[in-house]
Amino acid sequence: MIDVPIHPGIAAHLDDMVGLRRQIHANPELGYEEEQTSALVAERLARWGYTVHRGLGGTGVVGTLTVGAGGKRLGLRADMDALPMTETTGLPWASRQPGRMHACGHDGHTATLLAAAQVLAASRAFEGTLNLIFQPAEEGLMGARRMVEEGLFERFPCDAVYAYHNEPGFPAGRFGFLAGPIYSSSDTAVITIEGKGGHGAMPHTTVDPVVVAAHLILALQTLVSREVDPNDMAVVTVGSVHAGQAPNVIPNTAELKLTIRARRPEVRALLRDRITAMAPAQAAVHGATAKVDYQWKMPPCVNDAGAAAFAREVALQTMGERALIADMAPLQASDDFAFMLNAVPGCYFIVGNGDGTPGNGPGCMVHNTGYDFNDEILPSTASYWVSLVQAYLR
Repeated sequence: MIDVPIHPGIAAHLDDMVGLRRQIHANPELGYEEEQTSALVAERLARWGYTVHRGLGGTGVVGTLTVGAGGKRLGLRADMDALPMTETTGLPWASRQPGRMHACGHDGHTATLLAAAQVLAASRAFEGTLNLIFQPAEEGLMGARRMVEEGLFERFPCDAVYAYHNEPGFPAGRFGFLAGPIYSSSDTAVITIEGKGGHGAMPHTTVDPVVVAAHLILALQTLVSREVDPNDMAVVTVGSVHAGQAPNVIPNTAELKLTIRARRPEVRALLRDRITAMAPAQAAVHGATAKVDYQWKMPPCVNDAGAAAFAREVALQTMGERALIADMAPLQASDDFAFMLNAVPGCYFIVGNGDGTPGNGPGCMVHNTGYDFNDEILPSTASYWVSLVQAYLR
């Protein structure tokens, strides 16, 4: 990890922050089930003097602290939920819940924001209103959208909102900022092909949905290669194919599950329109039918240019050029923080979690059973939150 200045208040509570992170890691909870985690967050915030609001978005928590007469309002967000996976790290603080683990680092996101919350409440070295948003259900359940729809920014107005994600594959502790899109959209399509089953030895008496699925999978690959401008990013991946059980039986149906990603709204809409048109057309060629359940999920995370420039400048002034990812480019991941960015100007940035050999710990990609948040980046990230708040709410 690079050597960067650590806020004295964060350094004083470093052991507590690491212990809290590992406590959350050992007790993971899935989306909308974060009862223990939200209770822990609420108790800590209340202890430090925040006005605590619970229940927004189900298990969400918002802690508010107003200092002085300043009228500016800042929101910082951390996600709290875990994934339905079984951890294989073997670490002393590994998940105690079979089939659940913090495989994406939300334990670290929560711990760093809480550490900053403690320091900011103790020093009160800012003027204005700080809204700390602890969000449930980021992992595909769109807790951010639910919080926004339930009046997050009407009840807790923010002039700007910020969040980060740890990112394996980048040097530990380096910060990446971008104006415009930084994460892609993420949508899902489930295509059900209806044919006519029969004996595998008499295919002429059937309408084989497996053959239809094969043709459709190949046709879908032309969407990116032949219908999307090469200057634009797009992904169409068939991640699941299911049809039949026996080698000598042609099934009645076949099912494809797709993930679809883009950075521009126009490309996102194009992919939806073409997939919903292509599947029935391909099926009809073979005498079958196809239904498309197109799940319009997460838009791209698009950073406000001014908010991104401000966030980068804070990092530059407090940690130096060495703390920045100089060649930061958009990533193909997605995050429902996009819904908050669509409601309020802000910036979503990344913090490197380590670029070692994948397998276990910091070198391991998220959503992997061997992943663990890198505790070495806790102090620098929490210190950055403190600096950002003090710079914004001067």
